[in-house]
Amino acid sequence: MLSNRTKQHKKYAAGTKRRFLLPAVFLLLSFLLMILPLEGFVSSVKAVLSYIFIPQVRLAHGAAKYAQNVNETVRELLDAHRENRELKQQIEMTQLLASQAEAILDENGRLTEILRLNPARRWQGVWAKVAYREPSQWNSVIIDKGSAAGIRERSAVLSLEKGMEGLAGVVTEVTENTSKVLLIRDEDFMAAVSLERGGEEGLLTGGGRRPVRLKYIPLLADVRKGDKVYTSSASSIFPAGILVGSVSGVRNDESFQTALTVEVDPQVRASAVKELFVITDGRK
Repeated sequence: MLSNRTKQHKKYAAGTKRRFLLPAVFLLLSFLLMILPLEGFVSSVKAVLSYIFIPQVRLAHGAAKYAQNVNETVRELLDAHRENRELKQQIEMTQLLASQAEAILDENGRLTEILRLNPARRWQGVWAKVAYREPSQWNSVIIDKGSAAGIRERSAVLSLEKGMEGLAGVVTEVTENTSKVLLIRDEDFMAAVSLERGGEEGLLTGGGRRPVRLKYIPLLADVRKGDKVYTSSASSIFPAGILVGSVSGVRNDESFQTALTVEVDPQVRASAVKELFVITDGRK
């Protein structure tokens, strides 16, 4: 019985000694680390011990490492965003250049036709580009040539469509460097014309949104769909022989009608004109 108590007492004493010994050792090590120079091996040992025994140091180290990772992630995201923006700008620039190249190719094609089928072989005049369309008057355009190039009011205007020249309109206003052209579909446009096959003459009038019509063709005239229509020698503005268009329809359905209602499909589409040829010599 006594022996058991003695063993328990010794065991308790040894545990107590260890509890006091460990703090003493730690205090001694801490004291030594404080008084020894913080260089070389001592500095490294101090850092290791601090990391092991001081939780705040470990937390601070983890927070610093996390902040470093976050900083790198943010930098990568910013770089990716910048690269993405630059790629978008390059794509937009490529699309713009492609669109410009397509427009240049179209213009070169039209200019090639102009050089191959130049109305100047028959009439003296100048080529001009459409510079502006009036939004409120879609059937008129402003061209980039004026009186300085020899253009005058009431000058006949031609254009090319599908490789063929045709009547496009008439000049109504002129400045030194620009001119206004009234296109054939405008309601105020009129021209004396004749039918190629039968030779009947009539007055061509624009219809705005309605079809272009040919008036004063006799009821008994033989007019068929597809017949060509040309400017007449009776015109005081347009030289004779300019292709105007072709007959698209003939109606005879009105009561007490004294003439045929002939609809004409213009050779030159008003919405498609890009380059125009203005006759300047005044000869018919």
